[in-house]
Amino acid sequence: MKITGHTKITGLFGYPVEHTLSPAMHNAAFERLGIDYCYVPFLVHPDSLGRAVAAVRALNLAGVNVTVPHKETVIPLLDRVDEEATFIGAVNTVVNTSGKLSGYNTDGRGFMRSLEEKGISVEGKKILVAGAGGASRAIGYYLSEKVSSLHLYDTDSSRLGRLVSDLGKIRGNVRGLDAPAGLKEYQIIINATPLGLKKDDPSPFDLAALSQDHVVCDLIYKKTRLLDEAEKKGCVTMDGLGMLLWQGVLAFERWTGVLPPVDVMRAALLSAIA
Repeated sequence: MKITGHTKITGLFGYPVEHTLSPAMHNAAFERLGIDYCYVPFLVHPDSLGRAVAAVRALNLAGVNVTVPHKETVIPLLDRVDEEATFIGAVNTVVNTSGKLSGYNTDGRGFMRSLEEKGISVEGKKILVAGAGGASRAIGYYLSEKVSSLHLYDTDSSRLGRLVSDLGKIRGNVRGLDAPAGLKEYQIIINATPLGLKKDDPSPFDLAALSQDHVVCDLIYKKTRLLDEAEKKGCVTMDGLGMLLWQGVLAFERWTGVLPPVDVMRAALLSAIA
């Protein structure tokens, strides 16, 4: 990749960032299209976030993705946050327009695109989601618009209560659960927690209760124990790689105004994982 004084810089603010796959897919797309952009991961400690955001303006970066733990704390540092990201309470994409920073959230739409691509319909379905953090907020915003009912649970009861209350202001089909009892009544089950990142993590669901009638999704972009057991039970399964891809596609469009080559980005992600 040739870097010149004309190259527009995009990147990622996170802590940590060493594991990120985003540079692979974005730089592959820039190269294929022949546009003079570059994507760089930046390790930004929480105490340095304000200075890092100021640097987006000072260094005239085209924009950045924002990941854990900055998706919520970045909001007051921006000049504008769109309605969707404001409701979700998290920003994952920042666009710099002549020094004015606008925040967006492409996670929820990215997840919905990944479902469509997999041929999974949520229309009229009863769905269970484990987790009430930023990822659950992002997908819940869109799922609740289409499903028959959306049931959420989290070990943090106060966080769960806030999410159920917030979604309840715009939808009437959202319920909070003390525990995920009785999986049989749900058609789609989604893990939106970090459980599964480590081999010895417990499952967020009772794996014995899974059956071939379930669709099981895990937002972690690798094959987790949950997905492995669900496959053995004959479930339709989906990992988080599609969500990662499509949220990146939508961010790419925000920065460049150009539709990226999705297949190139997907191939770069798969290669990076391998």
